[in-house]
Amino acid sequence: SQIEEVGWGQLVSATGDDGVSCLTFRVMDEQRRHHLLEITLPMNYPACPPSIAADVPYLPKLQWSESSRLKDVLCQFQEHLKVLQDYWSTMDGIDKALWVVDPTKPTYAMSHHRIALGDDCYILLHVDTHKPNSLPE
Repeated sequence: SQIEEVGWGQLVSATGDDGVSCLTFRVMDEQRRHHLLEITLPMNYPACPPSIAADVPYLPKLQWSESSRLKDVLCQFQEHLKVLQDYWSTMDGIDKALWVVDPTKPTYAMSHHRIALGDDCYILLHVDTHKPNSLPE
């Protein structure tokens, strides 16, 4: 019933040994980027909160009570994605405007890029995920 509240269309996979213990949902952010959120349910769920994993620079701290549901986890994750929109826009701008040599296939979690300046000269650029518009390291 909790998966139904979220929507079966968002469920990518469900795995586990004794019943369902790991669920993966597809979540779309404001810029229509797709993110996979893996939710691992402990044996004593919902008394204990689930753990989450996703391809983001840092994970949100879940607010949880025994009356919380899966949809609350997804709502909190979507709010977290809103916070990261400026960061990803900055990283997209870097990828479009500069010659990024590493990583060749960046993920949403990566805040480091190696930029080619020419003549075998490179710079390692680190963007602060909390202040993406500040001067990078």
